[in-house]
Amino acid sequence: MVRVFYVYILESLVETGRFYVGSTSDLKVRMAQHNEGESFHTAKFRPWTLRWYCSFATREKAEAFEAYLKSGSGRAFQKRHL
Repeated sequence: MVRVFYVYILESLVETGRFYVGSTSDLKVRMAQHNEGESFHTAKFRPWTLRWYCSFATREKAEAFEAYLKSGSGRAFQKRHL
């Protein structure tokens, strides 16, 4: 079985302009966790909608791209392209 890793961007439905970047190997379960308040960092801005996601073949590549998106240049990349 091939394992896929995802990097995703969520958008808050209650606070305009609030985004969250994360990574996971099970996007459906992780979305449910965010919307059920199980994530400390996203609980107070729920509900969330999935704005964008991308799959990677390895956890290392997904985590590296997640870190990039959380950097200053990565945020600029998001605004231009995503």
